[in-house]
Amino acid sequence: MSAFDTVLLVVVLILTLVVVGALTVGLRTLRQLGGARPADPAFIAEKDRQEQSLAALRNAADEANSTIDVAKSAAAAARAEAAAAKAEAKAARAEARRVLDDARAEADTVLERAHKQAEADAEQLRTAARRGGEREVAVLAATTREQAAEVDRRAARMDERERLHTEEVERLAERERQLSAASAALAARDAALDQREAGLAEAELHRRRELERVAGLTAEAARTELIEAIEGQAKREAALLVRDIEADARGTAEQRARHIVVDAIQRVASEQTAESVVSVLHLPGDEMKGRIIGREGRNIRAFESVTGVNLIIDDTPEAVLLSCFDPVRREVGRLTLEKLVLDGRIHPHRIEEVYDLARQEVEQLCRRAAEDALVEVGITEIHPELITLLGRLRYRTSYGQNVLKHLVETAHIAGVMAAELRLDVPLIKRSAFLHDIGKALTHEVEGSHAIIGADLARKYGESEEVVHAIEAHHNEVQPQTIEAVLTQASDACSGGRPGARRESLEAYVKRLERIEEIAGGKGGVEKVFAMQAGREIRVMVKPEHVDDIGAAVLARDVAKQIEEELTYPGQIRVTVVRESRVTEIAR
Repeated sequence: MSAFDTVLLVVVLILTLVVVGALTVGLRTLRQLGGARPADPAFIAEKDRQEQSLAALRNAADEANSTIDVAKSAAAAARAEAAAAKAEAKAARAEARRVLDDARAEADTVLERAHKQAEADAEQLRTAARRGGEREVAVLAATTREQAAEVDRRAARMDERERLHTEEVERLAERERQLSAASAALAARDAALDQREAGLAEAELHRRRELERVAGLTAEAARTELIEAIEGQAKREAALLVRDIEADARGTAEQRARHIVVDAIQRVASEQTAESVVSVLHLPGDEMKGRIIGREGRNIRAFESVTGVNLIIDDTPEAVLLSCFDPVRREVGRLTLEKLVLDGRIHPHRIEEVYDLARQEVEQLCRRAAEDALVEVGITEIHPELITLLGRLRYRTSYGQNVLKHLVETAHIAGVMAAELRLDVPLIKRSAFLHDIGKALTHEVEGSHAIIGADLARKYGESEEVVHAIEAHHNEVQPQTIEAVLTQASDACSGGRPGARRESLEAYVKRLERIEEIAGGKGGVEKVFAMQAGREIRVMVKPEHVDDIGAAVLARDVAKQIEEELTYPGQIRVTVVRESRVTEIAR
């Protein structure tokens, strides 16, 4: 019996005991009620209640019986399901035994096959090993034969080398014998030479005495006469050299004078005055000229007195000219007049007020321009007074080239050259940037701007390298440092490049024509080409008329004539090209 059957049986017994108990209690209650008084209402009510309880008990007994029947049917169904499960388990066991038997048979088959395959693989491996061993034996045999042949060859080479060594020893012995014989011959020859030298010395002494006897002079007197002759020749050559030096000095003096004139023209040039010391201010109308002049000229006098700038009011329509050699003062005056014209109130007191505002504005513009230039160059530590002076160069020009921009360009060029030469780039850029600082005071202090700039740099704490580079960039002081030389070179590159400074088109064209005429007038010249805005000329010569030496002489002559006849910025390279071509036709 299963556990489920046991549980169902226990439940049925419990329900049976409950029903029996309930029936017994009901019968006992009925007996008690039968012995009581029939006419009592309480008894009747109690009897009805008991009957209801009995009916309820009967209903409960009926429900218990139905539950028992259901439990019995459930137990029967459970017993049927258990029987079916037992049958399925029995069938599963039979199927498992069958599958196990099949698996055992299959395993025996696989094992048998595996044994056979292992035997076949082992046989193949034994065969392969046997073949590999045979191949290795064959290789070892061949290697052994090759080694034996190599040993035979080495033995033959050793025999040959031993034979050659024996022959070399014999040759060395023979050579040693020859050297011994040659040494003996040389010793004999040295002895003969000594004897001959002694004879020559005696003959020389005899010849000198004979010459003294014939000439009537002693050796000392002859030496004195020879020295006098050489001294006269040296004096003649010295005179020629002095003449050449004087001629060169005259040429140098002329060139130096030319440089001085150019410097003077640069600072206060009559030809440049109209462009470098005059500013034009446009007016809204010609009636403004009268207001600028004022009653009896008081406004124009007050303006010129306050600003230091001359006003030129002529017949030019709607324009006035401001003239002053100081570019900063001229810019302050122009800005002052512009503000007065825009404001419309022009009188002496107002001129002073506007002049103060314009001066402060120009100072701020100058300082901002100097700071921008310092940032562009990469210089951080500099005296404030030098910044102020650098800002004034914003309105300073040299042959039309803005000086502040020229300083920035020079510093960049010097920095590139210093980097290529692996030198101190910041120091050289600082030297090149400050080399024209003296131009800010050329209208206030006498002297060369290089010396003025050096004094300013020394005053405001710049290093001696920078000071020397400034004072030597125009050769007022001979350059002694690499910083000074690079400052000179970068200054020449910035100022001498094409387009940097003003030059009239007519003078430029004439110079190019004259350069081509000088080169084309030489013998053997075929063509002349002026290149790089006249900075280089290419001279093509006829190879049958001019050889290589003649080409070098021609280049030197053309360069010398250009130096003597023309004035130009920078330098001009003369290149002579001599080309030979040989052509042959294969038929």
